[in-house]
Amino acid sequence: MYIKRVLSLLVSFAVIISALCCLSPVTVSAASKKFNMSYVYFGSTDSYVDFVDATRGSLDEVAPSYFDLNEDGSLKLTSKLDPDFIKAMHNRGIKVVPFLSNHWNRELGRKALKNRESLAREIAEAVKKHNLDGVNIDIENLNEEDRNNYTDFVRLVREALGKNKTVAVAVAANPSGRNTGWPGSYDYSALAKYADYLMIMAYDESYQGSEPKAVASYRFVENSIKYALSKVSADKIVLGIPFYGRYWLGTEGGKGIGSNEIERLIKKYNGKVYFDDVTKSAKAVINITSSEKYSGGTISKGVYTFWYDNEQALKYKLSLVQKYNLKGTGSWSLGQEPQGTWDYYSLWLNGHYFDDISGHWAQDSILSAQKKGLMFGTGGSKFRPDLPTTRAQAATILVRALKLEPAKAVGETFRDVNGHWARQEIETAQAYGIIRGVGEGRFAPDEPITREQMAVMLDRILNLDIDPENLVYFIDTNVEELTWSYSAIIRLASRNVFSGYPNGFFYPKQNITRAQMAVLMDRLSEYFAAE
Repeated sequence: MYIKRVLSLLVSFAVIISALCCLSPVTVSAASKKFNMSYVYFGSTDSYVDFVDATRGSLDEVAPSYFDLNEDGSLKLTSKLDPDFIKAMHNRGIKVVPFLSNHWNRELGRKALKNRESLAREIAEAVKKHNLDGVNIDIENLNEEDRNNYTDFVRLVREALGKNKTVAVAVAANPSGRNTGWPGSYDYSALAKYADYLMIMAYDESYQGSEPKAVASYRFVENSIKYALSKVSADKIVLGIPFYGRYWLGTEGGKGIGSNEIERLIKKYNGKVYFDDVTKSAKAVINITSSEKYSGGTISKGVYTFWYDNEQALKYKLSLVQKYNLKGTGSWSLGQEPQGTWDYYSLWLNGHYFDDISGHWAQDSILSAQKKGLMFGTGGSKFRPDLPTTRAQAATILVRALKLEPAKAVGETFRDVNGHWARQEIETAQAYGIIRGVGEGRFAPDEPITREQMAVMLDRILNLDIDPENLVYFIDTNVEELTWSYSAIIRLASRNVFSGYPNGFFYPKQNITRAQMAVLMDRLSEYFAAE
């Protein structure tokens, strides 16, 4: 019987599954998971841990505002430096890499560069003293005259910190490839020799005093990426993403405001939101009828236009990380993101574009099954987790999981699979003794597979003995009514491969959904890893 060939493969299958099941819940390996950092600036230090926890494990690194500059260009530690926050982040496996800022003060930035040897040592001493993980250098509003000094400063910081600490540089977006002005102060190629990554500030396409327009249009962002790739390898590029927008009264304004605050105003005043297909950004028009305070000030009465990145806009930007295989993303700033951002952010960042599994109870298992090549979407951006799994899909998933070579059964094959998309997989599963038909030479490939049918399939593969210390009996499962499937159900339940419902029922005739199938494959992975 071909089943013996299947059993001989289980040892190698167990090794494969063991390796896969050790992956993180995000379902991507450490080598392929995209990097994600965020700046922490607004709000009280007491709120920072809550900001981070709201990301549900999405962050690898945070950059709080701990390093400023004194008037002579020496290092100034800010009042926000918080040992408890640093410890809390490390307990969560998150690096703390504070950013060094001159807050757009050109004179102060130049003093820092003039004082660069001493400043680099001061940074290294502060990093060591406060158990920090490096520094994010964010000195802005310099120009081409400062380019070489800027690069030399980053070199000195790298030498002072050593290889085991992070050195990041926030650089101006440069979609037009300018060598003068603020973008001209950054020598991308030279900086990348000393920095772990360059964080492209791909925002502020609009600014205070500009005409109303997107904070970061799709073309602006993509062209900024293309310029960076002409100078630096993709694995050193972190794409900066705005968690804020700007608002105008008529054509006047452009002041920044958190995206979460924009959404609050939209809801409160029944604002109208439009998505601009050209810039791939959101525009909201809100008639504010009473004075509104927000973190950046006060908005008086009037009809305002807000440009910001809502979920749709953010997803476009995240897709660019995959398109160009960048290192990952950075965001300004944590706590300002639109509601629900962390339901999809890590999924899209890592190339999982199913838009119907965010927040689903089986989300992690679905992504795990996709990553292993066992299950895919049903077209477009849909996985349809609550649709039933068909018998053809089940056979295909098991053939993929076992890495079985294509084969044909000896004797008669199923007459209803000719021309079917899964014909080869079905015939292979039949050849290896995993499946049998429903009678009269039929397999019924497009009918839903039931829980008892799946139990029998898995029982044929696993060939498990009953665990007498973990026997499980179900109210609706007895040998008289389920003569062909009863023993398989009991064996798998005793081995925790299959489980029943809290009410004591197994529901053997119930269809298995695609989500349940993904979870079942995860459970099998854990079983083989434990062997």
